[in-house]
Amino acid sequence: MATQSLKSLLEDHTMEAHPSLALPEEDGAVRCVACGHRCLIREGKAGVCRVRFNRDGHLRVPAGYVAGVQVDPIEKKPFFHAYPGRDALSFGMLGCDLHCAYCQNWVTSQALRDDAALAPPRLCTPEQLAALAIDRGAPVVVSTYNEPLITADWAIQVFEQARKAGLACGFVSNGNATPEVLALLQPLVQLYKVDLKSFRDANYRKLGCKLHSVLDTIVRLKTMGFWVEIVTLVIPGFNDSTEELAEIAAFLAQVDVNLPWHVTAFHPDYKMMDRNRTGMDTLNRAWVAGKEAGLHFVYPGNLPGAVGARENTCCPACEHLLIKRHGFYVLENRMAGSACPDCGARIPGVWEDSPPRESAGTGRPIPIFL
Repeated sequence: MATQSLKSLLEDHTMEAHPSLALPEEDGAVRCVACGHRCLIREGKAGVCRVRFNRDGHLRVPAGYVAGVQVDPIEKKPFFHAYPGRDALSFGMLGCDLHCAYCQNWVTSQALRDDAALAPPRLCTPEQLAALAIDRGAPVVVSTYNEPLITADWAIQVFEQARKAGLACGFVSNGNATPEVLALLQPLVQLYKVDLKSFRDANYRKLGCKLHSVLDTIVRLKTMGFWVEIVTLVIPGFNDSTEELAEIAAFLAQVDVNLPWHVTAFHPDYKMMDRNRTGMDTLNRAWVAGKEAGLHFVYPGNLPGAVGARENTCCPACEHLLIKRHGFYVLENRMAGSACPDCGARIPGVWEDSPPRESAGTGRPIPIFL
């Protein structure tokens, strides 16, 4: 689908922005505060994300469709300390406020920047998505795939229906957030994953935002009481130096030593095909950096079975095994409630009193066709 025709189609499936994310300015302009760019959008123009635009002095935002929806193991998000072994109904829309050359979801995130990005929208309602989660036995609904901050207005309508049905809600985001959007999400969203892509502002500016915006978001999320897990995709020649990994780990430990840090392996994708996959040795260096900084939970990812017991969750007090994993698949779950079954230490996370003892499915995503 050509970018221009897709743009026209998306403009027909919008709604007015939530009032807290659209601040009126002079001469009919609107200040969008859904992400850290805080775009001043004049009549007939769009923000950096290209999907939030000003029509007649009103901010119009995406609504009423998904570009991707499937049942994922919650470990794929990745959340390791929330509902282990369970599935999550995952949905995404189109667009992003960044333009990462290595994006692994570029067919949705870059749909209005790149004609090769083909993820046609499928119309649906919030009620349908909540009902899908119940039908598939998924206790969690997650906004993901594209950058959910720029589609937060419609996501909260989905989350409202999910919460009415007794489901938990999650956000999988780049972390370029604002206090306004986090306040809007807080009553509905319990789980929040942030990509901390680098600890160099120059790297972040190449991707399209500022480092301090993401760091501020991580601190604010913890202060506001979200359950937070952090992911760093470790990319050769971009953010894999021992020094930078140590700086990321030290920052996270300063925020909270119980923040789970997922250090995941890069594979060549999209416009970054000029470097090798991340090796086990590099992930192990990242793991060591996290442990030396004092982090209790560091998880090498994307190399299932190659990092030994480091995929597992162990009690930081007694070091006994709590959850055994292979990739996205839970092989054994000894958690029932929030206490270590061996020493009684509290394990930070969102736990069930009667959880599954292993993953029910295959550990693979299951696409859904609406």
